[in-house]
Amino acid sequence: MGYKEQIDLQRIPQHVAIIMDGNGRWAKERGHERCFGHQAGAETVHVIIETAARLGVGYLTLYTFSTENWNRPADEVAALMSLLFDSIEEDTLMKNDIRFRVIGEMEKLPERVRERLEACIEHTAGNGGMCLVLALSYSSRWEITRAVQQIARQVAEGKISPDEVNDELFASHLATSFMPDPDLLIRTGGELRLSNYLLWQAAYSELYFCDTYWPDFREEAFYQAIVDYQKRERRFGKTSEQIV
Repeated sequence: MGYKEQIDLQRIPQHVAIIMDGNGRWAKERGHERCFGHQAGAETVHVIIETAARLGVGYLTLYTFSTENWNRPADEVAALMSLLFDSIEEDTLMKNDIRFRVIGEMEKLPERVRERLEACIEHTAGNGGMCLVLALSYSSRWEITRAVQQIARQVAEGKISPDEVNDELFASHLATSFMPDPDLLIRTGGELRLSNYLLWQAAYSELYFCDTYWPDFREEAFYQAIVDYQKRERRFGKTSEQIV
């Protein structure tokens, strides 16, 4: 029996977040430049988007480009931006009734990429299926710092008191305020860290790490991650007896 047949469709995670790692190493092991790996990774993105939508995932958030990635070689950054521009397939999103959102410092992106993203966000806003979220020029430290600045201004202006600041208020100032926290966070490529990704939101996420490089992470690998998630008991700090 394959992993797909083992999935309980009544227990699909509402929000799956993915750190798509391993493109460069995948390419180098095959004697190619890193950009070749990013191109192969883009094909996997399309596969996983449609797979997640078919399963009934509510939100799929992909760590596409971090704020730290701006420090990569200029030619690689340029190639990534060009690939991003070419990879936005609005027809695919519309066909699958997928809404499109972006979190991160969009103002840092090249103008043509930003305009393409904004148009896609607008055109898919009325779709009622899965919400696809790209984390672009994103990092948790940027997001948390921005939230603190916004709240500090409100306190300074007398709009709220320090005693009113709690988890809910803080979360409402995060870039992810429109969606639930991830139920499942997947990282491909063999590394065992979160790399500044959804640190606040992943407080009680189930973490799934695999050695598979992102270009090879196709449907069956995604199904395996879902099956692994469904075998776990999510307690959120409680005991097993309390959640029965």
